[in-house]
Amino acid sequence: MVAARSDGDMGLLRFTTAGGVDDGKSTLIGRLLYDTKSVFADQLEEVRSASRRLGETATNLALLTDGLRAEREQKITIDVAYRYFATRRRKFIIADTPGHVQYTRNMVTGASTAELAVVLIDARRGVLTQSKRHAFIASLLGIPHLIVAVNKMDLVDYSEEVYDRVRSDFARFARKLTVKDITYLPISALHGDNVVAWSRRMPWYRGGALLHRLETVSLGGRRNQIDFRFPVQHVFRPDEGFRGYAGSVASGRVAPGDEIVVLPSGQTTRVRAIHTPNGRMAAARPGDAVVLTTDDEIDISRGDMIVRRRNIPVVTNRFEAYLCWMGEEAMQPRRQYHLLHTTHWVRAVVERIEYRVDVNTLRREPTAVIELNDIGRVEITATRPLFFDSYRVNSATGSFVLVDPHTNVTVAAGMIRGRVRRLSAPRRRARPAVRRKSERVVWEGTNIPREEREERIGHKAFVLWFTGMSAAGKSTVARGVERALFERGVRTMLLDGDHLRHGLTGDLGFSDRDRTENIRRVGEVARLFFEQGSAVLCTFVSPFRDDRDRVRALFPADRFFEVHVYAPLDVLRARDPKGLYRLEASGELELPGSRSAYEVPERPELELDTSAVSPGEAVEEVLDAIGFLIT
Repeated sequence: MVAARSDGDMGLLRFTTAGGVDDGKSTLIGRLLYDTKSVFADQLEEVRSASRRLGETATNLALLTDGLRAEREQKITIDVAYRYFATRRRKFIIADTPGHVQYTRNMVTGASTAELAVVLIDARRGVLTQSKRHAFIASLLGIPHLIVAVNKMDLVDYSEEVYDRVRSDFARFARKLTVKDITYLPISALHGDNVVAWSRRMPWYRGGALLHRLETVSLGGRRNQIDFRFPVQHVFRPDEGFRGYAGSVASGRVAPGDEIVVLPSGQTTRVRAIHTPNGRMAAARPGDAVVLTTDDEIDISRGDMIVRRRNIPVVTNRFEAYLCWMGEEAMQPRRQYHLLHTTHWVRAVVERIEYRVDVNTLRREPTAVIELNDIGRVEITATRPLFFDSYRVNSATGSFVLVDPHTNVTVAAGMIRGRVRRLSAPRRRARPAVRRKSERVVWEGTNIPREEREERIGHKAFVLWFTGMSAAGKSTVARGVERALFERGVRTMLLDGDHLRHGLTGDLGFSDRDRTENIRRVGEVARLFFEQGSAVLCTFVSPFRDDRDRVRALFPADRFFEVHVYAPLDVLRARDPKGLYRLEASGELELPGSRSAYEVPERPELELDTSAVSPGEAVEEVLDAIGFLIT
């Protein structure tokens, strides 16, 4: 066991380099090490000797990181090379990852703990597939900061036009990524331009050098400081009088006296003390390797997880995840693998491949197989429950690896999205909906068919029907989904209960009969916008199943999605953004699901527990569910 770490206090930045073959990653790192005087004299002499043996007249700084003999002879990076250096402002750990496609798995390894990624692009070749692949992996891994370094500017005469073209090409691709903090800069790693200091050879560029960005970028963006998670690695019993539980704090903070729960047993106790080789600690933070003792003698073993009583992760054996496949042999659905999650080993199978990602366009491709270097979304079933958070919330408990049980080779790295929320098969109400119509009126079809409109606007029309009790978060999620769809160029219309009751349904009250008429009118309006080719988002309590089913019957079976948004009643009452529950408590009204009926959907296409997921995560769940309609 090691002493508690304090990387954040030390100003330590872990970053990775990525990009295509020969884009200059190793040269850039060599230049950083050399110009910051982080190379010992004997190392430099060895590199000079190696350069002469390779017939090079100048010292090849790339050899400072290409340490293996095979790498030096082939002038490529095969393994992940880690290097350390420091300036007066910060310490650094660099992961130099391979550029070859067949070594994408090494890039995943190097980037898994990084807080920043430097993607190098050869100014002569522009944005290549491998550059996009590495940028997408960085985004998928939740790396918060990206630096796009357009390298080898010396070979294009330091042309501003070339730099602007490369930057523009990458920026178009980057709009589809989740990374929001992207910095662009032109460099020549070979000559040191804009690496450690600003270069006069590119007076048109007035931004800072690469090192300045590395020294000033904010730290700690990937560490979850809130949700306490302590995977137990070992039960420590040096004598009969001491029983402790050893491990590293994956996230959050813990202190003596805190009330905790042990998973999977669910037993509760309190932390008695936190032990280290240097004595007791007042509190433990992410990364600290410690031994916890508890007030009560309870059964705890390796693979269990200790968490706070009021902050429990998802506990299930079925979940959705992204997989970066590293195995030479293609992934086989229904084949059994070993799954390592924190300190927990279980057997698992990939139940279903949802899609594979085309790294050039980020489109989702249907596939029956995932091969070496593919990235796909899958459903996994384990033989025992896992205790996890989604990767974007907590990378420590949201990541795992798959291991081939026959060869003991790691074949995939995974990032958990959450519990399985697969859309059920589209369904239509068996009996036809009852629709009111005026007498002596003949139905006329639409002048321009919906199919023509869909072809013109570039996406399918569909209806998202958000149902749930007051304060569940229907409008919040729907607004976030609409904004995301709008920014992707999707034609949208949001129909919200509060808006319509100020006009179209303003003559209705809140009796059961009026609620039914309210939903009938909304369904007809939604149908008009649907035929116009829009994505229609409807947010209504809509407490009765029959009313929702009548609306469903107005639309094609695969274009109507019922989204049940819910949370425990005590959570809803605590939220109460409109004061409705306070009014109910005073006897002024009755809310569906509290004092009047709310009929929970029996088979909604999607369920969102807003007490367990953030609004942003809920929005992503919806977007993923309808992705096939908007790509």
